[in-house]
Amino acid sequence: MKMSPKVESFVYHFGEMGSKWGFNRTVGQIYALLVVSDQSLNANQIGEALSISRGNVSMGIKELQSWQLINLKHIPGDRKEYYSPKGTIWEMANRVFEERRKREVDPTLTLLRNLQLDEANDDAEVYAQGKMREIHDLLETITQWSAELQRLDPAKLHTLMKLGAGISKVLSIKDQFIKPKKDSNKDS
Repeated sequence: MKMSPKVESFVYHFGEMGSKWGFNRTVGQIYALLVVSDQSLNANQIGEALSISRGNVSMGIKELQSWQLINLKHIPGDRKEYYSPKGTIWEMANRVFEERRKREVDPTLTLLRNLQLDEANDDAEVYAQGKMREIHDLLETITQWSAELQRLDPAKLHTLMKLGAGISKVLSIKDQFIKPKKDSNKDS
């Protein structure tokens, strides 16, 4: 299988971005190739297109399956397994975000909660626990907010994202008319 220059550029760039999203370059390339392919691909086709070994393809496929990002299908009369992306691009983004939350944010929240349960030994630990509480509260708020966003259907989420700058203007105007309450948790 030969990729066009445009597809190749996308696939290789997506591979580089994959490392920032929580999976390695090859896994990102495999996924990108599947996303832009109009047909399901087998391991041989993936390996040939990306010039990677069958073993690399196999490990990449397993990783994508663990993230629940691809479908496996069989074609009657063909013993090979064929792969395609699972769901829409919005569903993919939600899955990646959810997996990253489980792997990165949840363990951090657990650690921060556990550290808050311990009694502080001195003023330095009291201060440190206060900062840890702030980090916990921020992560908890972001997690709750993102969960709400994930529940929106793609059309509503897309509309909300387009409103972005408009919402900040509305909040600025609101703040001009309504004085925000002073946060009792902040130092004066």
